[in-house]
Amino acid sequence: MANEQCELLKLKNLGMASVNILRAVGISSYQDLQAMGAVNAYLKIKERDISVSKVMLYALQGALMDVHWNDLSPELKQQLVTESENQSTENA
Repeated sequence: MANEQCELLKLKNLGMASVNILRAVGISSYQDLQAMGAVNAYLKIKERDISVSKVMLYALQGALMDVHWNDLSPELKQQLVTESENQSTENA
């Protein structure tokens, strides 16, 4: 297993399936995820026609914050959804 993959697996909310999805869109380290941000990473996954729910968006943000996705505030979850919808509309 690659060192970067181990690093991603150590993050909260990310299991092997999530890590494989992230690697498929070019994210192979915490630094890659941090640089791209949760919303952009989520949108990149969606652009590849990989079926994921909003929980993936929350999980990515939680991984960046070292918090379980379910512990994110409702306001932050709504902000993430709104931002992803706005960016998705802009790119359409």
